[in-house]
Amino acid sequence: MVKLRARCLLVGDAAVGKTALCHMFHSDGTLFQKTYSMTTGVELLIKCVNIPETSDSVELYIVDSAGKQTLVEACEKMWGELSLMCMVFDLTSEQSFTNCSQWMERVRSHCKGLHIPGVLVGNKSDLSGRREVQASVAQEWAQSQGMEYHETSAKEMDNCEAPLLSLARAFHSLYQERRETIQNLSAG
Repeated sequence: MVKLRARCLLVGDAAVGKTALCHMFHSDGTLFQKTYSMTTGVELLIKCVNIPETSDSVELYIVDSAGKQTLVEACEKMWGELSLMCMVFDLTSEQSFTNCSQWMERVRSHCKGLHIPGVLVGNKSDLSGRREVQASVAQEWAQSQGMEYHETSAKEMDNCEAPLLSLARAFHSLYQERRETIQNLSAG
C-alpha cells in the first residue's frame, strides 16, 4: 500500500464555481452552499482518494485560488509547488472559457516549464438553456493542451468527483511509471 500526496491547484475566473465544486468533492456531495463569499486568497482542502484496483491512495491537497484578476498575483505566491491542475470555467460564460488560455500561461509560468497533469472542467451544466460554450469546442481545446475534459454541475452534484478522481489516477500512474523506471535502472 502506497499513500501519495499531490498538490492540486484549482484555477479559473471568479464566479465559475471553483469553490462550490471543491466543497462538493471534499464533502462527498453533502455541502452545497447557496451563498458564497468570493474567495480572496487561497483555501486549502484535503481529501484522500483511493485508487481503484490497487491498495494505494492519493491525498489531494486542493488549493482553491481566487479568480479575480486583482487578487491572482498575490495568490500565486501561495500556490506552492504544484503536482496537478484543475482549470474551471462556466459553461454559460464564453469569456470564462476564453480566459482559460491566460490561466494556462500563468500556471505554466509558475511551474517553470514542468509538465503538470491537468483537467479542464466546464461547470454549471445544469444551466443548459444559458449555455455559451459547446462541449466539442472545450474538448478540442483541452486536448490541444494535453488535458482531459469534464462537465459538471456543483449545484446538482453531477459528475463533481470525476475531474479530481481523474487527476488522482493520473498522479498515481506517474508514480508507477517513475517507480518502474527506477527499478529498471537499478536492475541494469
